[in-house]
Amino acid sequence: MRYIFLLLLPLLLWSATVENLRWQNGESFLMFLTRVQLPDSIYYQADKEDQTLVEEIMSRVNYQILRDDNDAIEQILIPITDESQIHIFKKNEEYALEIIPIIYETKREAFTIEVQNSPHYDIYKQTGSSSLAHAFVNGFKNSLNFKTDLRKNDPIVMIYDQKYRLGKPFSMPDLQAAMVQMRGKKHYIYLNSDSDYYDEKGERVEGFLLARPVGNARISSRFTKRRWHPVLKKYRAHLGVDYAAPRGTPIRAAGSGKVVHAGYSRGYGNYIKVAHSDGYLTLYAHQKAFKRGIKRGKRVKKGQVIGYVGSTGISTGPHLHFGLYKNGRAINPLRVVKVTSKKLRGKQKTAFNKLRKNVNETIELHLAAKTPAQKRVNFENYCMVNKSTCKAVDADT
Repeated sequence: MRYIFLLLLPLLLWSATVENLRWQNGESFLMFLTRVQLPDSIYYQADKEDQTLVEEIMSRVNYQILRDDNDAIEQILIPITDESQIHIFKKNEEYALEIIPIIYETKREAFTIEVQNSPHYDIYKQTGSSSLAHAFVNGFKNSLNFKTDLRKNDPIVMIYDQKYRLGKPFSMPDLQAAMVQMRGKKHYIYLNSDSDYYDEKGERVEGFLLARPVGNARISSRFTKRRWHPVLKKYRAHLGVDYAAPRGTPIRAAGSGKVVHAGYSRGYGNYIKVAHSDGYLTLYAHQKAFKRGIKRGKRVKKGQVIGYVGSTGISTGPHLHFGLYKNGRAINPLRVVKVTSKKLRGKQKTAFNKLRKNVNETIELHLAAKTPAQKRVNFENYCMVNKSTCKAVDADT
C-alpha cells in the first residue's frame, strides 16, 4: 500500500535531515523502536488507545524520521490513516508518542481518455494511478463486458477527489463518477450520498457485501478516523467497530476469503485477518480463542464461525473489534455491512436524479473539452521542509 506522506512544517527544525523510509513487512512497533534505538517506554507509557492504534501501521507504508545535526532522532511521523499519524517526539529530554492529524486539502479532478488497449492499462498509463484503474474496472465489471463490447477510441470519463499535502497528491483518489461509451451507448456509475455506487437507473452497483460478524451484538464503539476528544484534549481515532457481546459468543466471517493471519499481538490479543476479493481485508480482534482448524492459509466462507468473543490484548471487556480495509486503507465497516434495497425510491431517488443530472452535464463538458489526465508523480523522496535537507533512502531497504 502506498501512502504518500509529508511532514508538518511547524514541527521541523531549520537544519534537520529527513529520512524517507518504508515500513518493513512483518515488523511490529516494538521491533521498530529497538531497530532505531529508541526506548520501548515510548510504547508502554502511551495510553491504551494509542497502544492499540500502533497495530494499525500498514506494511510498506511511507514514514519519516527527522534527525538533528548530531544524527539524533528529533521526531518520527508514521501514518495510520490518510487523516491521522503517529508522532514520536522529545518531551523533557525523553521521547513520547501522540496521535495528530494530517493536514490536507481535497480537489475535484477529472479526465477523458480514448481506449487504445484496455481501460485498466490506458487509465494507469495516463494517470499513473492503479487505484483509479481498479476503481473504474470494479465499478463496471458486473454489468459490462469490456473484452467483447469495447472498441478502440471509445471514450472514458472519470471524476474523482484527490487529497493534496503541500501541493502534492497523497493517498488514494476517491472515485465520484465514471462513464464509458460502448457501441454508441453511454454507461455510468455514480457515488451517491449514502457512500454506495449506483448506475444510471438508480440501481445499486453490486460490490463486496459483508455480513454482520456477531449476531445481535451491541455496537459499543463506532469507526472514526480523526476526532478531537474534548476531555482528553487529544485526537482519537478508532479504525473499526466494536461489538460488545458475552464472552464465547461465536464470531463469523463477514465474507468469503482466505485467512492471512491468525495469531496474537499485545494490542489486539488473539486476532484473525481474512483477505477477500477486490482488495478487501477484514480483521477480528480480542478473541477468546479461534475455531478449531482456523489457521493461516485456511479458506473460509461468509457466515462461517472462525472464533469466539473474548477480551484478550488491550481490552476493557469482552467484545469484537471488527476492522475493514480496502487496499490497505481502513474504511468504515458500517457503510458496507448493511442491508440496503437495490433500487433507490422516494426522496432518495429524487435526490439521486438531481445528482445524476448534474454529473452527466459535467461529464459532457469534459467530453467536449477532452480534459487531459494529470499524471501522478512518484515523490516518495520528495521533501520541502523549510530549509531542511532530504536524505533519500531506498524504499525497498
